[in-house]
Amino acid sequence: MPDTPLIDQISERVERLLLRHDELRRTKELLAEQVRQLTHERDSLKSRLLAARARVDALIDRLPANGGEDSGAPTAREAE
Repeated sequence: MPDTPLIDQISERVERLLLRHDELRRTKELLAEQVRQLTHERDSLKSRLLAARARVDALIDRLPANGGEDSGAPTAREAE
């Protein structure tokens, strides 16, 4: 096998580097899009959590302060 000239070796390596660079650039773009999607999903979930927490807090605020002992309505045990 004859020795390939140095310029050909360099040319091959440059071509491989260019291909690898393109692959890495595409991978970076895909990962950046995933980060954007996950960030949006996280923000949406945080918003839903805050809304649910506000609803729970509102329900807790509506509970009688004394635990319902003087509400006049029979409890589950009394109804049995």
